[in-house]
Amino acid sequence: MKIAIVGAGAMGSVYAGILGDAGNEVWAVDVWTEHVEAIRTGGLVVEGASGSRTVRIQATSDPAEVGVCDLVVIATKAMDVEPAAVAAKTLVGADTVVLPIQNGLGSADRVAAVLGDQRVAIGVVGGFGASMVAPGHVHHNGWEFVHLGERHGPATARVRRVAETWADAGFSVQVYDDVDRLVWEKLICNVCFSGTCTILDRTIGEVLEDRAAWEVASSCAREAYDVAVARGITLGFDDPVGHVRAYGEKIPAARPSMLLDVLAGRRCEIDVINGAIPPAARAVGVAAPVNETVTALVKAKSPVS
Repeated sequence: MKIAIVGAGAMGSVYAGILGDAGNEVWAVDVWTEHVEAIRTGGLVVEGASGSRTVRIQATSDPAEVGVCDLVVIATKAMDVEPAAVAAKTLVGADTVVLPIQNGLGSADRVAAVLGDQRVAIGVVGGFGASMVAPGHVHHNGWEFVHLGERHGPATARVRRVAETWADAGFSVQVYDDVDRLVWEKLICNVCFSGTCTILDRTIGEVLEDRAAWEVASSCAREAYDVAVARGITLGFDDPVGHVRAYGEKIPAARPSMLLDVLAGRRCEIDVINGAIPPAARAVGVAAPVNETVTALVKAKSPVS
C-alpha cells in the first residue's frame, strides 16, 4: 500500500517507521525540514516497545512530490488538521482513504469538510507514549492499540483493508462499527492523564502513585464517562476509574503529548481533550467541574494553548 503520513511528529513517525518496515511505500510529509533531511540521509530510527529499527522511507516537506496514495494518515495535532488537510489534497484520488488520527473530539469532521465526507474514515490510537529523541529518531514507551471505523455507520470493506495493513505491520488493531464508542473510550483515557500530568509536570506513573494527583485525574475520567453515558454511548467498560488505571499502568514512564507541548512552548490540545468535556456535559444536563478547572489551569500554564 502507498501511504502518506502527513504530520511526522512523534506518533506520525512511529506509524511511518513501522508501516514502512512492513514493506509499504511510506512517505513522511512534514514541515520540520531537519527531520525530513535526517530521514532522507540516514533513515528513520524507531525505538521502544516495538523493538529497534532503522527504516528507509521517503520524506518530504512538499506534498506535491508524493502523488496520489492509497491511504493518507493525518497525524498532526488537532489544531493543525485543517491546514494539513488542505496540504493533502494532492495526495487524494478517487479511491484514497483519509484517516485522521488525533486526540480529542472533532478532527475527522474538520478534515471531511476539506477533503470530502466520503473519503474520511476515523482512527484512534492509545498506549504509545511516543516522543522525539532527535530529528529522524523517535521512541515509544508502549504499543497498545489502533482502533478504526467509518465516521457514519458500520465498518466497510475499505476500513477492513486499512486495518489489515496496520495489523500486518504488527499493530494491535480493532475495527469498530460504533464510532462514538471508538472515540469516547480513548477520550476518557486522555482526559484522565493529559491535563493532570501537564499541570503537575509528571509522568503517568507518578500521577498514579500520588493519591491527590490521582483523585484529580480519575475525577476527570469519571466526568467524561458520565457524559458518554448521558449521551447514550455504549462503552466496553462500566468502571471508568479501573479502566483508566489499567491503561496508565501499561505506560507509566510516558509523558502525555500535552505536557511535552507545554514544556516546549508549543500550542497544546487542551481544548479538544479536557476542554471538550464541560460543553459536552452541559449539552446533556450534567456537570464537569474538575475538567473545567483542569482546563483553566493548563491554559494558565500555557498561554499559547
